[in-house]
Amino acid sequence: MNKANTDTYQMRASITDFSLRRDGEDQHPVIEGYFSVFNSNYDMGYGMSESIAPGAFANTLSGDIRALIDHETRLVLGRTSAHTLELREDSHGLWGRIDVNPNDVDAMNLVARMERGDVNQCSFGFDIIKEDTEFGEDGSIHWTIRDVKLYEVSVVTFPAYEDTSVALRTAQRDQLLARKAEAWRTSMTERLKKGEQSHVEGTDAQKED
Repeated sequence: MNKANTDTYQMRASITDFSLRRDGEDQHPVIEGYFSVFNSNYDMGYGMSESIAPGAFANTLSGDIRALIDHETRLVLGRTSAHTLELREDSHGLWGRIDVNPNDVDAMNLVARMERGDVNQCSFGFDIIKEDTEFGEDGSIHWTIRDVKLYEVSVVTFPAYEDTSVALRTAQRDQLLARKAEAWRTSMTERLKKGEQSHVEGTDAQKED
């Protein structure tokens, strides 16, 4: 799978149930559900959280996107260019439908696990193109993701944040807080300089009187 930047490539979990059904007379397996839900707060720990805004996937769904098992690039379930993966954004989130290949042993093993209820959740891999940052009074930070480059969606066993994604957010948080502290110091220095200048000007005026 082509990734634009392995340093910014991230994975996110979506704690939403997927469904498996049998379609048509031949009982063709179909997996469908939401890979992402809008405006749902994802707690990353360490005072950090994020949510995905409606429209975040609008500019990326025309690309060639894969459906995978547990983010494994060798375990391909479907692909948009092959019309075996359908993705669309609605008011609720990013919805997907995967037409499972009945001749694929790995895919059918997943189907068996889903039928037993052992696997039923999802995740997705992407780059962030645009987001907003909010600072809470308690020192927390919340990011609202508004535009992404989507590479893949996955049916997963453990829908959890990757350590690398948390590390990226932690580094971003530290940089933002450092910039805020530097801006505050600069602002206070300027205010002190203006105060000293006003004091000098006031003293000079008194001497002239």
